[in-house]
Amino acid sequence: MKKAVYPGSFDPITQGHVDIIERLTHIFSDITVLVAQSSQKSAEFTALERKILIEKSLGPLKGVRVDIYEGLTIDYMAKNQAQVIVRGLRAVSDFEYEMTMASMNKKLAPEIETMLVFARPEYYYISSRGVKEVARNGGALEGLVPAPVIDAVLSKFKNTPKNRKA
Repeated sequence: MKKAVYPGSFDPITQGHVDIIERLTHIFSDITVLVAQSSQKSAEFTALERKILIEKSLGPLKGVRVDIYEGLTIDYMAKNQAQVIVRGLRAVSDFEYEMTMASMNKKLAPEIETMLVFARPEYYYISSRGVKEVARNGGALEGLVPAPVIDAVLSKFKNTPKNRKA
């Protein structure tokens, strides 16, 4: 069976991410959720915090592990003998970016395939950026992120102006 890698920033992991990961377990027996660590991108959560939140959110999901990597995903895949990159699509607007990345990866590593997985309609609107905006403004996070993530996100934004108690 082929090994799959699902890379992303997961800042934080959302219900849409969890849904895609759970669906992947029916296709692949070995899945790595790869937390991107980049000095070029700012994140609310450290890579280690994101890894821990993902592990708590997935529970004992068989055949899934979480790892952290800084660098090209294809380099990680070569070191770990993985053959398939999985990317999630929420909307048509994601397609152009993902197609460009898939083409670049194919040029750099022709032996690696990219699989695009569409989010279920009930998760199309959920993004990590949107979750952080909801939290920043004191909105409810239930249904947007897994239960283990709610307190972590809220604690990151507890001192924002909308969330401070007067």
